[in-house]
Amino acid sequence: MGSDVIQGLMMVMDPLVILFILIGVFIGIIFGSIPGLTATMAIVMFLPLTYTMTPLQGVSTLVALYVGGISGGLISAILLNIPGTPSSIATCFDGRPMAMKGQAGKALGVGVVFSFCGTILGLLVLVLVAPLLASLAIKFGPYEYCTLALLALSLVISLTGRDLVKGLISGLLGVMLATVGLAPIDSAKRFTFGMTELNAGFALLTLLIGLFAITEVIKAAEDVRNPVKAEIESNVKIKGFGFTWKEFIEQKWNMVRSSIIGIVIGILPGIGGAISGMLSYTTAKNQSKHPEKFGTGIADGVVASETANNAGIGGAMIPMLTLGIPGDAATAMLLGGLMVHQIAPGPLIFDKNGPEVFGIFFALGLSAIAMLFIELFGIKVFIRVLKVPKYLLMPIIIILCIIGAFGNANRIFDVWCVLIFGVLGYVLLKAKIPHVPMILGFILGPIFELNFRRAFQHAQFEPMGFFSHPIAIFFFVFTIVVVIYSLIRQRKEAKSILVSDEE
Repeated sequence: MGSDVIQGLMMVMDPLVILFILIGVFIGIIFGSIPGLTATMAIVMFLPLTYTMTPLQGVSTLVALYVGGISGGLISAILLNIPGTPSSIATCFDGRPMAMKGQAGKALGVGVVFSFCGTILGLLVLVLVAPLLASLAIKFGPYEYCTLALLALSLVISLTGRDLVKGLISGLLGVMLATVGLAPIDSAKRFTFGMTELNAGFALLTLLIGLFAITEVIKAAEDVRNPVKAEIESNVKIKGFGFTWKEFIEQKWNMVRSSIIGIVIGILPGIGGAISGMLSYTTAKNQSKHPEKFGTGIADGVVASETANNAGIGGAMIPMLTLGIPGDAATAMLLGGLMVHQIAPGPLIFDKNGPEVFGIFFALGLSAIAMLFIELFGIKVFIRVLKVPKYLLMPIIIILCIIGAFGNANRIFDVWCVLIFGVLGYVLLKAKIPHVPMILGFILGPIFELNFRRAFQHAQFEPMGFFSHPIAIFFFVFTIVVVIYSLIRQRKEAKSILVSDEE
């Protein structure tokens, strides 16, 4: 393993890789700071540009976009009171009041520095936990992977929103789309309708581009009729890091607690940074000696939100690298990027691609450092970018999306798929059906089906074989607990809504 670490470090120290990381972080911050252009969209749009790069160059660029995009959301949250990304929603609660009190520089400094701290703490957990989880996952067989996929799907469906039925609809849509093409094991054709293009099924990249990029363009076109007017604070100055060393020390427990929350939420599939930011903010408020000050413009709220959502980066990458199960939409895109560059996520990733994996760890650390300085010293550039009208950006996004879809396999069929998925995503958006369960269903569905069929074949020779797999039993019992909890929660929410309507 020591040689893999050294090789990974040497690969990242390539000047070209460092240049791509700097560019990726800069572009990621821009996408994160402009409301509607998220970190996921940044990865979606620039993934095709990495096709001709070496594996580590390409993946390092995507990781840099991810880090920059998640952190960049704090800029518009503080200066506009509009979160650039869903993970920065809680940052608005205290970041904007600080800016209104003339402390915009301090709010931005606190957000950037603790975003960096959260990313580094998440990286440390990733480095420590990922090899251990991979060594455990090597022991997984069909029973374990089948029940793990089932557990992940149940978590995604139950925890992504208040409406369990809509989460279930979205997840099942993803699973249904994944069944198109040749079936695993026996290669039977399913739902191809005589079209040879469907034999290979739908590409993950086309689904992601359609749901996240094209849908956002359609939504932006609709929002033109009702533009949101917001004044941007242009005269922002950050002296040093914007706050004192004493203030940093005062936030140490808030930082550690928020990082733990962000990492744990990041590991759970499909929940995302928005939940971790809100949960961390609420926990910080409940634990504070002065909870009444939250929402009036104090640094504690910004620290809690930004530390948690950036710590979630490392957390979300743990199951993505070691199990092939992404923690959120952005890591689903990273999963696609790894596959494009012939890096197979899973228990054997450290054996087959050890140098590349440790290179990714180093790239994540360099991206965090680059984010810290680029965001602090380039704040005036990002303020100007916020003033660029969306109608100038959206046509460029559509063109890049179409080029990316075509470049994936040189098929015009994929371009049509992107446009169709874009319309489907917009319909789901209007129906308030979340997109993330659909993406995770599309990824986890084939994992479940393949291992379910393998487990079924194994059961024909050993009918009681399932009971000799304690890990699989644990996953199955945990799934039942999650389903029961979700049903109870759904029933309570339905009762509360009914009571409020009667009042």
